[in-house]
Amino acid sequence: MLLLLLGIIVLHVTVLVLLFVSTIVSQWLVNGEHTADLWQNCTSGTVFHCLTSSTNEWLQSVQAMMILSIIFSVLSLFLFFCQLFTLTKGGRFYVTGIFQILAGLCVMTGAAIFTVRHTDWHQASENTSYGFAYILAWLAFPLALASGIVYVILRKRE
Repeated sequence: MLLLLLGIIVLHVTVLVLLFVSTIVSQWLVNGEHTADLWQNCTSGTVFHCLTSSTNEWLQSVQAMMILSIIFSVLSLFLFFCQLFTLTKGGRFYVTGIFQILAGLCVMTGAAIFTVRHTDWHQASENTSYGFAYILAWLAFPLALASGIVYVILRKRE
């Protein structure tokens, strides 16, 4: 049982790290020396220069979804530890699982909006590709859903 709890906590912390990195790092779109993320557009070369990102409504919704996913995932981890010590024997971690599933749905929504609308922001070209932070966001989605489902299925034992 202890090994199972350790595995669940490692999975949850992995999801949190993926969410934090994908939200913070400036690598959602890459075009040569130009990178763009949710917060700023940077140009590297002889001089590293960053400008604030656009104020498009869709970009603000992606920002909000990524922040909400982090908040839901942190709440889920906190609730898991609270329920671990207060839940009666045989009880399920429903609340923890629901918050983690919400985190997964928020990150999926944010990444999907960015996928569809990023051409409104930056012109698509042959050199433009998705950066590693964008890929990490999509990787966090199934992991968050999986850990949420595990929390819902999990029963507390002594």
